[in-house]
Amino acid sequence: MENLLRLVDHEDFFSRRCIWVNGPIIIGAGPSGLATAACLREQGVPFMVLERADCIASLWQKRTYDRLKLHLPKQFCQLPKLPFPEDFPEYPTKKQFIEYLESYAKHFEINPQFNECVQSARYDETSGLWRVKTVSSSGAAARGEIEYICRWLVVATGENAECVMPDIEGLSEFKGDVIHACDYKSGESFRGKKVLVVGCGNSGMELSLDLCNHHASPSMVVRSSVHVLPREVFGISTFELAVMLLQWLPLWLVDKILLILAWFVLGNIEKLGLKRPSMGPLELKNTKGKTPVLDIGALEKIRSGDIEVVPGIKRFNNGEVEFVNGEKLDIDAIVLATGYRSNVPSWLQEGEFFSKNGYPKMPFPHSWKGNAGLYAVGFTKRGLSGASSDAVKIAQDIGQVWKNETKQKKQRTTACHRRCISQF
Repeated sequence: MENLLRLVDHEDFFSRRCIWVNGPIIIGAGPSGLATAACLREQGVPFMVLERADCIASLWQKRTYDRLKLHLPKQFCQLPKLPFPEDFPEYPTKKQFIEYLESYAKHFEINPQFNECVQSARYDETSGLWRVKTVSSSGAAARGEIEYICRWLVVATGENAECVMPDIEGLSEFKGDVIHACDYKSGESFRGKKVLVVGCGNSGMELSLDLCNHHASPSMVVRSSVHVLPREVFGISTFELAVMLLQWLPLWLVDKILLILAWFVLGNIEKLGLKRPSMGPLELKNTKGKTPVLDIGALEKIRSGDIEVVPGIKRFNNGEVEFVNGEKLDIDAIVLATGYRSNVPSWLQEGEFFSKNGYPKMPFPHSWKGNAGLYAVGFTKRGLSGASSDAVKIAQDIGQVWKNETKQKKQRTTACHRRCISQF
């Protein structure tokens, strides 16, 4: 309370609605935020979750394509304390994953404050507390500013908070449809059209495949090297196989084994215009955060010519694209599978823990804890398993402080009661 009263000296203290949160504030109600909230619930620590959208896991619910499935087996994607239902397939669909997240939130009684868009968050040196300012919108018209005060701040907005829009000459003047992958739902609306897919990651590959399946003619831009691995080898998940091998073998050797298996299953993909990086897939993931593509059928379409691989883009001109090699191609639409980025720098006023790009400066596994009660979850570039690992650590760290302070308060209260009885 003493720390909270110190805030009164600030001139804008009474200019907005102010709410004290007895516990940590978690910013973001995606899988990372839900995992942290569940682990805090298990520790007996109260919390508040702030979410800018009107639902949990808004990226999954509103910004993913219809055919999406988890690319990894479900045991590597489940959140702490609650596994997937046994009747779910090995690779759950988008709909099933959303159902799992909703049941997860219900099971742990996680009730986020929806439509709360964080404008700024900063640590107040005077009070030793975090000040989180939001703009709240409940419906079409109602808007209001709220300031939340707390001791701990958990950043759970993740690596995919904002879509990346490339700056390419002529793109803004292109006459056809231009959408980012976050707005793509199905290839049905592109039936019969020539579509340029910009990007060859997991999303770019799968969207190109989906366009083929809906009788569109996709051309996929590949401007840099890329690792493509089979999703399964001899019926075993490639990811699961890598995890098992890493328990016994060094990373460089596991990379060699994966590339040999990939060549055996997929053949020489460089003949298809997909040059492999000099660095192995796992080493590249660990050092650069670049995820290898797990093939689910796109390579077969590339071999058959249904998906055309094209080089980097030089410029757009009306309904035409010119590539860096001088070749030109007429197109009807563009799908930008150019990825996502963190939005942390736009609202978090802090320069020690997070970089200018919005990621913790410390590498995994030390990227979850900063100073002054600041935490980060979902920034490991290791998917849901990495986020779950961080969530457990964060909850244990805060929970230990919470339990110690609760114990001390009980001891002081007991001592006070004893003095009163003695005096009586």
